[in-house]
This record gives sequence, C-alpha cells and structure tokens, in this order.
Amino acid sequence: MRSVWNGSISFGLVSIPIKMYSASEDRALDLDMLDKHDGERIRYKRVNEKTGKEVEWKDIVKGYKKDEGYVILEKEDFENANVKKSKTIDIEEFVEETEVADVLFKKPYYLEPQKEGGKAYNLLREALKKTGKLGVATFVMRQKENLCLIGVYKNVMVLHVIRFDDEIRDTKGIKVPKTKNVAKEIAMAESLIETYTTAFNFTKYKDIYNSQLLKIIESKATGKTIKSEKVETEPTAAKDLMAKLKASLEQKKKKAS
Repeated sequence: MRSVWNGSISFGLVSIPIKMYSASEDRALDLDMLDKHDGERIRYKRVNEKTGKEVEWKDIVKGYKKDEGYVILEKEDFENANVKKSKTIDIEEFVEETEVADVLFKKPYYLEPQKEGGKAYNLLREALKKTGKLGVATFVMRQKENLCLIGVYKNVMVLHVIRFDDEIRDTKGIKVPKTKNVAKEIAMAESLIETYTTAFNFTKYKDIYNSQLLKIIESKATGKTIKSEKVETEPTAAKDLMAKLKASLEQKKKKAS
C-alpha cells in the first residue's frame, strides 16, 4: 500500500512518527461514459474558458475568486496556512467511544509507526484499548483541515476522519409524524429486536450488487438478457402493526428451530 500522509501523532509531550494508509476502497465497477448514438467513449478536457484551448495538468493552478479577479495560490501557501497541522496530528482530548454519533464518520485510515516510533505507538494503542476511549484531533491533508478520532482496530491504530459540526445538516426540515404507539406495540417491537439481536460479524455481509451487475454485463455481451425480478413493497397500515409484529416473531422462531 502507498501512504497518503506522513507526519506524527502527539499526545501530551509524546510524539509518534507515523504513515497513514487508506483503510477502505471503492468497490463500484469501473464504468465508462459513452455516446449512446455510436458507443464511442466520452472524454472530458480541461479547457481555458477564454481561448477554448486544452490546458495541461502542469499548467493548472488553484485560485480564490476575489472581486473581479483571482488570487493565485501556490503549494507553499497551503502549507503555510498551518504548518504544524500539515505535519502533526495533535490529540487534544479523549472521549468515550459511545459518545460519538455514527452520522459523523466519513473515512478510516490505518496508522503505521515509522522508525523509532514503535514503542510509543504500542503504548498509545494499548492505552486506548484498555480505556475504551478515542483521541480527538485535527490535522491538514489535501488542502483541507480534518477533524478526526483515533482508535484501535485489530491491533492497528485507526484514524477516522469525521465531520465538523457545521457539516451536519439540521433535522428541522425532516418531517416526522406525531402519531403515538401503544405500550403493547412498543413491547412487541422490543421483543422482535431482541430476537434478531446477535454479535456483529460484518464479514457475513457481502456486496452482491456488483457481482449481480457483472452477471448482467457478461450476459449482455453474449447477446442474452436476464429477466429482472419484480419487487413490490406495501406500507404496513397502522391497524395491522400488531399482527405483522407477531407474524415476524413467529417467522424468526421457526427459522431458529
């Protein structure tokens, strides 16, 4: 794997040189965009708006729109915006794992100790495991400041980039009905949840959409078509809730036996 960020983690006066690697990957099929009339591939070009000519990557710079023109930014400008955060992940505090809302999580990265950082790395990893806490830190990567949590997964320290508070939209625009459920319905739903509760094992969940899409592609390549299945769902009426809950429990019990 190729590291995406090199620098150090610090907590208190302890500094740990690390390399950061992406811990996830995109599983989507690589699909090209084509012209539906002749099946030829569509290409995107970086074109100068004024001249209409294509611009090479080496000649492209970034700029900030100000008044009638742009302020051109160089590589050094991004680094100088916060030199320390471009090189150091400073853990500012620790929080309980249970205090972090799932909606905040964006992307995980594995952290690997560099030379001379092994013992300090193991120290922080073991302390995080025993306390069940996550380190809260900020750092800069790819010209953007990131808020993150540092924890442990399979004996490796993991940095989770999370969203800032102002990146989470307010829930006020979401319409939730004010209807009340009776105590029996809630008790039955709780019983159903308990019946379906198991130890989480994410290895049993597989991405089947891509494999099914690939089958369709291979079938079409031979001139065949796969008949699609019809899936119809009907919302459960309020008067049928108890009956559906009872039927769900019975179905689960039959499968278990």
